[in-house]
Amino acid sequence: MTSILTLLTVVGAQLRDRLRDLRDEPERGSLSVEQVIITVALIGIAVALVAVIANAVTSRSAQIQ
Repeated sequence: MTSILTLLTVVGAQLRDRLRDLRDEPERGSLSVEQVIITVALIGIAVALVAVIANAVTSRSAQIQ
């Protein structure tokens, strides 16, 4: 019985320490809105570039034949 209480005490102390650390640094590891917008814009540019290249290759291949 005492080993279970000891284990629960240790786990509780670790959780308290972890929560205290998270409260001290609330933005740690979070994405900002600016980062999300930049990522979406870069993905959109990449998709548009692939579409332009695919269209150019298709039209050039039609001219070869």
